[in-house]
Amino acid sequence: MKPTIALFTGDPAGVGPELVAKLLADPHTGGKANVLLIGNKAGFVGAPGAPVHTWSGLDAPAFERGVVSEKNGRFMLDALTEGARLVTEGKADALCFAPLNKGALRAGGMHHEDEMRWFAELLRHTGSCGELNVLENLWTSRVTSHIPLRDVSAHLTSEKVADAIQMITEALRAAGKAAPRVAVCGLNPHNGDNGNYGDEEGRIIEPGVKLAASRGYMADGPFSADTAFVRAIKTDGSGYDGVVTMYHDQGQIAMKLMGFERGVTVQGGLPIPITTPAHGTAYDIAGKGVANPTAMKNAFEIACRMGASRRMTSEVPA
Repeated sequence: MKPTIALFTGDPAGVGPELVAKLLADPHTGGKANVLLIGNKAGFVGAPGAPVHTWSGLDAPAFERGVVSEKNGRFMLDALTEGARLVTEGKADALCFAPLNKGALRAGGMHHEDEMRWFAELLRHTGSCGELNVLENLWTSRVTSHIPLRDVSAHLTSEKVADAIQMITEALRAAGKAAPRVAVCGLNPHNGDNGNYGDEEGRIIEPGVKLAASRGYMADGPFSADTAFVRAIKTDGSGYDGVVTMYHDQGQIAMKLMGFERGVTVQGGLPIPITTPAHGTAYDIAGKGVANPTAMKNAFEIACRMGASRRMTSEVPA
């Protein structure tokens, strides 16, 4: 059976409603999943082909485009809460949402550094979690995320390295990759050059790789970060499905350079599958009909794969 996806139109002041409309207009979308559409009626113009989910925000008035406000922030938080509820209660298999605006989310009441931590609290998840970035067949996870660069080294631990390896491996498996290959980046120039440029590789990262292996999650590295992605994208069979990076831009620069308008963010480690495009709300072009739906379609595709995997797992007899 097809998975059911709770699909939220995202920030109503941005390009999200347009992206969802283009996704639903694609004749292939209906063959991949059943959709429960979450949004407001005023934002559904041009979004045919999916059952509209009845919820508290359905009759919300139209929002002014390109404007950060408490109103659209609160609307987004309420809609995300509803989408997560549908999945946790078994009425949907995964949640996929169009881009959000963090400024609006904070104005609307989110007091976390990002929506990942907000989701973790909403779902009462106390284990490790983090954003996974996906570009077609290449996935990345990171050991640290939205913190100042000067604080990265102090936040690295072998346990966190092992957790990042475990998280990306489990997510790849849930997306259909039975035996994923994972590479791990070092932190310092030239991988520390045997301690000449820093010792985090030998002191923290290598033990973290070994700790992950002891848990059953194999990975290679650490590799010098300036060559890790060169290794990963090789097509001769020696490439990798996933790369674990030590900090935000170490992976994001590479991924966005290779395909800014195609990337997807997966909220990794959480108890339910959640995906979204990796780009922002594009307030400057909202309402002009020119937004590129590729990343939205890719996010939906991954949500379908992870949702189908979750459904099959839940249907296995005890």
